[in-house]
Amino acid sequence: MTLLKPENADFVRRYTDLAQPSLGSEVIYATDDFFADKSRLIDPAEPVFYPDRYDDNGKWMDGWESRRKRGEGYDYCILRLGLPGIVHGVNIDTSHFTGNFPPAASIDACNVEGDPDEQTEWTEIVASVSLGASRHHLVAVDSDATWSHLRLNIYPDGGVARLRVYGEINCNWDARDPDEIVDLAALVNGGRGIAASDQHYGSPTKTLAPGRGVNMGDGWETRRRREPGNDWAIIALGHPGVVSTVEVDTAHFKGNYPDRCSVQAAHVTGGTEQSLVTQSMFWRTLLPEQKLSMHAIHSFTDEVEDLGPITHVRLNIIPDGGISRLRLFGKISR
Repeated sequence: MTLLKPENADFVRRYTDLAQPSLGSEVIYATDDFFADKSRLIDPAEPVFYPDRYDDNGKWMDGWESRRKRGEGYDYCILRLGLPGIVHGVNIDTSHFTGNFPPAASIDACNVEGDPDEQTEWTEIVASVSLGASRHHLVAVDSDATWSHLRLNIYPDGGVARLRVYGEINCNWDARDPDEIVDLAALVNGGRGIAASDQHYGSPTKTLAPGRGVNMGDGWETRRRREPGNDWAIIALGHPGVVSTVEVDTAHFKGNYPDRCSVQAAHVTGGTEQSLVTQSMFWRTLLPEQKLSMHAIHSFTDEVEDLGPITHVRLNIIPDGGISRLRLFGKISR
């Protein structure tokens, strides 16, 4: 397996972290997590280091860390994805592990109902790669299969700060009721952020997460605009559909919410994600400009234009600021 430079790891920008706890993902087993609990491996926050923090087992580390192995074999942990998906790339992050990182790691995957057992057949999706001290190890995955569980193997022992798993949620749209009203942009339905004019304080993908935002950091916020114009974000729906209600939530944004918003939309075929930025300037209006207020859910139904099936939207916030969640309710189109 070849390690990629961050600028070449396109999957980090394009896809969702399937391992995030907000989607229901959980580290369900580890051969050993004596020094650092396995649950920290998928903590959405960036890993931190406290030079003087110790607990009863030794140095406190922000990640998963096993004891020094004194026999044959190696350690591993098993991650259950909250929603099965197609994996396009991973980041094995050893941040702050300098004298205790594993020399190598690999990743296996399976797709099972319930949890894996001794009879489960695993498929290697990331062959063994050498790891370094306190660095990100970005690896592309060439597989179009759907997986429910991943197994991170470390050789022979040591600590990993974070595991990020970038991919697409498999929503099995063929089994969904076409008359059901769903949030077509939700992360759990495969929605994802494509691009934004500014992501200084957060990514637009956060606005598609389940539930309401937990704080001001759990949303998309731009820097203060000091020039003409407005900020915007482009969102890909999880499935083509007809949007009937737009919901914009400014939870926790009180002195920095946008004054107004509008939404443009299109049914996109062809082109690239980069070309979408140019094309989006000329998309039709789904929601005309609407006034916003602080820390509130704004639901628009009568104001939404019937554009037929769409695949992408451009959310315009005027002139700048932050929103917590964007919901696009409607029916899927076949």
